[in-house]
Amino acid sequence: MIISKANRLNSVKEYYFSSKLRQIKELNDNGMNILNLAIGSPDLAPHEVVLQALTNDVFKQNIHGYQSYKGIDELRKAIADYYMATYRVSLDFGREILPLMGSKEGITHITQAFINPDDTVLVPDPGYPTYRSVSELAHANIEVYHLEEKNNFQIDIESLKQMDLDKAKLMWVNFPNMPTGVQPDMEIMKELVALAKKYQFLIVNDNPYSRILVEEPFSIFQIPGAEDVALELNSLSKSHNMAGWRLGWVCGKSTYIDTVLSIKSNADSGMFYPLQVAASKALQLGDDWYANLNTVYRKRQQKVFELFDWLGCTCNVHQTGLFVWARIPEDIADVEVLVDDLIFKAQIFITPGKIFGKNGERYLRASLCNNEEILDIAISRVKTFVLQKERQAV
Repeated sequence: MIISKANRLNSVKEYYFSSKLRQIKELNDNGMNILNLAIGSPDLAPHEVVLQALTNDVFKQNIHGYQSYKGIDELRKAIADYYMATYRVSLDFGREILPLMGSKEGITHITQAFINPDDTVLVPDPGYPTYRSVSELAHANIEVYHLEEKNNFQIDIESLKQMDLDKAKLMWVNFPNMPTGVQPDMEIMKELVALAKKYQFLIVNDNPYSRILVEEPFSIFQIPGAEDVALELNSLSKSHNMAGWRLGWVCGKSTYIDTVLSIKSNADSGMFYPLQVAASKALQLGDDWYANLNTVYRKRQQKVFELFDWLGCTCNVHQTGLFVWARIPEDIADVEVLVDDLIFKAQIFITPGKIFGKNGERYLRASLCNNEEILDIAISRVKTFVLQKERQAV
């Protein structure tokens, strides 16, 4: 006898990377040495000050119990100070910030807090697959809005206006964008906020990449009036090399934060106290931290550009964030075939853009989370792969 799964899972598949990484592990266990250029999991360590703060607090007494669902004051104050220093945005630390166990948790909580069955959710294509899957689990109607290269992957406001926005309840936005690496057009974002006010839907900007290869960090709350119709997710995963620590937050109008808290408080408890103290220290790091981090990523980005050059792909050299988004050559019929060829013939795993939506079908995405030595090995393997194909074609 097998107990049947819930019907809500009929429309949701296992996360792509969950199954693909399992395959890669099996291949490596059987003698291959596949380099993973697909996952955006920082390989660098957090700052020593952060590690020391965690270490020191672990040995303190009376800190191992449950913590507040809203996080400790020290962390929320640090987030508020960070927003003022980074984005010139003022937040009330007591009412407008809710720490999370990673921003991915926040995607689920926000959806559960605001979406009823058959509400319409606007999801970007290409975009983070979790926006769609979490919406499907909530039995929402999903409407795709298109981010296309001809528009520099910006939101097409005129196309958005042609949609039935009367039924829209929530819109997922992600700038700096993953996977395309573009920064938002501020005038377009102003129009988007005006549209949200007119049709009364909530914008959620998922914002974990704003310190990676970015000159002017963006927050949705830089747009006048956005606080009435927006929330913002943020995270320490990418900007502070703390992905496995599961530390993020959602911020915005207190009414919205309280609504999310009503879900979160029924789903989990507060984070471990020393983690919150260490996160506070991370948010207090100076500009030299980000400058040094981005020096590393700029060098890696150049290596990944070189790798894609060998594959005949084209890239926007001004893209930001933790990945490189590259368009495959026109003579490549199927990106999945190319990805599998790279796995089995070059022993390199690069993400096919199609997992981010239909508009990603002609693209690849590679991570900057490998050191230059590994990237040099990857380039050498790709070069050999390409030259062998050319010899076979003669």
